[in-house]
Amino acid sequence: MKQVLVTGYKASELGIFSGKHPGIGIIKKALKKQLQALIDEGLEWVIVSGQWGVELWAAEVALELRAEYETLRLAVITPFLEQEENWNEQKKETYSGILAQADYINSVSKQKYTGPWQFKARDRFLLDNSEGLLLIYDEEQEGSPRFLLELARKHAEVTPGYGIIVISGHDLQNIAEEEQYVDYE
Repeated sequence: MKQVLVTGYKASELGIFSGKHPGIGIIKKALKKQLQALIDEGLEWVIVSGQWGVELWAAEVALELRAEYETLRLAVITPFLEQEENWNEQKKETYSGILAQADYINSVSKQKYTGPWQFKARDRFLLDNSEGLLLIYDEEQEGSPRFLLELARKHAEVTPGYGIIVISGHDLQNIAEEEQYVDYE
């Protein structure tokens, strides 16, 4: 796949309220490992909608990987204009830093937030304009990614070759245990 949509939980759904939370490093390591494998298979674009949480961590990982893989590009396609309007200053700063380095920035809806329809329009647009989905989601821990996963599964049924890769809680636990083992040595 040449373009992959990367998403997952919002930070708040994971109980992460600080940029220093140790879980972020585990999530980023999982994303990096999977993205490197996809790059080796021809991945060119990482696409996120800029949601606070897994998506922005994925954007940070993509930007780090771009130093090593010069053909990798990052697209931030938001559901509506100024989605960060009500975020705190630290979040806005992180977000604007990512946007400043992104290769492509756009919004599905060319207006500020007016309703939930904008999230549905974003999901449809992003699925239609990617060749696969990389999702951090554990089916045992309900959350907002469930809706996109259901939509992606339906999309994959009618779109030959559309790939869905899910990084589960079990996968993250394995990485955390590997990290502890490395630290222990």
